[in-house]
Amino acid sequence: MHTALPIHTRARQAARRIFTKALEAVEAGNAVRRHLRRDGDHLFFKDRALSISKFQRCMAIGAGKASAAMGHAVEGILNGALFDGYITVKYGHGHPLDRIHLNEAGHPIPDARGIAGAAAILDTVRKAGSEDLIIALFSGGGSALLPLPMEGISLEDKQETISVLLQCGASIHEINTIRKHLSKIKGGRLAKAAHPARLVALILSDVVGDDLDVIASGPTVPDPSTFSDCMDIISRYHLEDRLPSSVTTLLRKGHSRQVPETPKPGDPAFEKTTNIIIGNNSNALLAAKTAAEDMGYHTLILSSGIQGDTREAARFHAAIAREIRSSQHPIPPPACILSGGETTVQVTGTGKGGRNQEFVLQAALDIAGAGPITVLSAGTDGTDGPTDAAGAVADDATLSRALAAGMDPVRFLENNDAYSFFKALDDLVITGPTDTNVMDLRIVLAP
Repeated sequence: MHTALPIHTRARQAARRIFTKALEAVEAGNAVRRHLRRDGDHLFFKDRALSISKFQRCMAIGAGKASAAMGHAVEGILNGALFDGYITVKYGHGHPLDRIHLNEAGHPIPDARGIAGAAAILDTVRKAGSEDLIIALFSGGGSALLPLPMEGISLEDKQETISVLLQCGASIHEINTIRKHLSKIKGGRLAKAAHPARLVALILSDVVGDDLDVIASGPTVPDPSTFSDCMDIISRYHLEDRLPSSVTTLLRKGHSRQVPETPKPGDPAFEKTTNIIIGNNSNALLAAKTAAEDMGYHTLILSSGIQGDTREAARFHAAIAREIRSSQHPIPPPACILSGGETTVQVTGTGKGGRNQEFVLQAALDIAGAGPITVLSAGTDGTDGPTDAAGAVADDATLSRALAAGMDPVRFLENNDAYSFFKALDDLVITGPTDTNVMDLRIVLAP
């Protein structure tokens, strides 16, 4: 006789299938092919068409965790028309490329290979003329993978700055504001260097609101942020004595107009530049919603822009799940609650983890004993913090399983050690590189 799987097992399998369907919808190569196509001599994108034969050279450059998959798609679309290219990806996120040079470098902390790659990309676009076409490919991770500091800023200074910003709980918008003002290539400076070439940037968004100037720190986009904004961030998080002196010195000089600002809206450098969002968190959420509904779940998307403290966000999602179980509001069981975005963790412990694993650990504490509830949270790029996991999955029985194994979930949480906790329970979500990056996806099931 066939025996049905336990309810927790079925829910966990459903959550993983929903996540997989979301990833498929935003795979970088497919996203490129949906927004860039060739028909004979014409290259079509957005509402425009370019005659390839009118350009002397076609080049592709880019950076980000998914940019190799994007480059592979561009090679297939342009075929023999592609002359040259250079792309930098995170270690282990490469893809076979024919005409585009592939460079692997450090993320989220930049390294020497990242600097070499950024210099090569800048050199490539500087050589382009008015009769050349540059296809720029950017995805999440592009900021760390395009490290080319201003004069007087060392790689070690840049590494220390990013580490401090990540640990203090600064948002990706705030981190990138400072990155742009320390860089020779970000904040629109790449587009300025490429001028007067024709520049088409295809961008996979990993930021809330799809702000073009924030994704990969906006190398091809006018920068509305200022040195004054940088000083405000330093003050807000009390970083005056925590950042390298070379960094604070440069930012202060910029604030007093001794260092030129990043190029702003209206700069002639952007007249021949087109920036196109080819995929985002909303696309992933809609695919997840379709997958959940196909499984019979009543489904509600909360938002693609959940930000703020990770633990508070987890408590909020857990509260909704408990409300569904007790009152059948805002939707009745079987229910699927979806959200996206990117939360932040203030690191005070010495453990290992990431915002998604920490989200699930906090949620596990809050849903214990509430009836059948399953929570999965994972990064769409396959990476959560400095770990090999995309995230984790838990249910209302996770707490009792941990206690039975002699583990105290609260201690793991306080030590920011969610990775060790879920590894011991075999509840990590491990995907490997996914060829996409559109922030995080959270799935809450009340079957």
